[in-house]
Amino acid sequence: MAKEIAEDLKDEVPVFIGILNGSFMFVSDFVKKYPKPCEVTFIKLASYEGVKSTEDIQRLIGLTQDLSGRTVVILEDIIDSGNTLEEVHRIFKSENVKQLIIATLFYKPTAYKKDFKLHYVGIEIPNKFIVGYGLDYNNLGRDLPAIYQLKTTQHMTNIVLFGPPGAGKGTQANFLKEKYSLIHISTGDVFRFNIKNETALGMIAKSYMDKGELVPDQVTIDMLSAEVEKNADANGFIFDGFPRTNAQADALDKLMDSKDSQIDAMVALEVADEVLVGRLLERGKTSGRVDDADESIIRNRIKEYYNKTAILKDYYSAQNKYFGADGVGSIEDITVRLSAIIDKL
Repeated sequence: MAKEIAEDLKDEVPVFIGILNGSFMFVSDFVKKYPKPCEVTFIKLASYEGVKSTEDIQRLIGLTQDLSGRTVVILEDIIDSGNTLEEVHRIFKSENVKQLIIATLFYKPTAYKKDFKLHYVGIEIPNKFIVGYGLDYNNLGRDLPAIYQLKTTQHMTNIVLFGPPGAGKGTQANFLKEKYSLIHISTGDVFRFNIKNETALGMIAKSYMDKGELVPDQVTIDMLSAEVEKNADANGFIFDGFPRTNAQADALDKLMDSKDSQIDAMVALEVADEVLVGRLLERGKTSGRVDDADESIIRNRIKEYYNKTAILKDYYSAQNKYFGADGVGSIEDITVRLSAIIDKL
């Protein structure tokens, strides 16, 4: 950025102005890199002293030199809402400068609400809180030599729960959500809710389903995102029925990252095929489900499950997040095994 500005200004001697408190480290390193003569000064604004509205922002430490006819380059550490930038423009409106140039190290485009031009932008970042390299949180962290994203959400435990048909996944999900105060998100339930209530996403999903087509991953992710957002204060989530492909797993990782969280584990209940067939045939006697009464259909469902989860097992194993649990035994014994895995996360 220093070289680019120097090339653009040619033989002019600019006045670089840093906005305190955050920009002091950026300005210091910037002027060291600037290859031509320049002048440097600072101003401090009340917006950094806890003032809530733009109307209350005032210049606390002002300029001591005449800037008439000079090229002024404002060096900001970060621009988000643009409220401070608005005050900067107000201050310099009466200074009769030749030109006012804005250069910022960090920029949050999704948070920016003003129309002032930003002439030089170092790095565009998401609308998340960062500290270090002059930026602070409650006056702490300015001395950190690097930039860190501050996670403002509480720690969550997020589990992808898998199990073949008849493994008892639904039963265990109910026990685990109560024991760990987690939110159980079943993809099937989420789809049914959105379609029944004719939400925008539900109508989009239904349009694909009515044509016999697969619902696009992004529609499913948007539904799950809404569920996570509705439960932002949760201790974590049990994802049931999603993901089913590597692309979906990657999309889920990105979704949780956007919430300052992550998937901690894929936990799969492991049960021998013959045990599963026996359980489902027994269930079929009372459930009324056709696919629980036909052994060939049952075996095909089990085969389909393994074909899909084998890929996901590799995906989560590569992140050291795959855990298998013996799904044979009493409900209580299986819950104990699953809890032992979760307690170590």
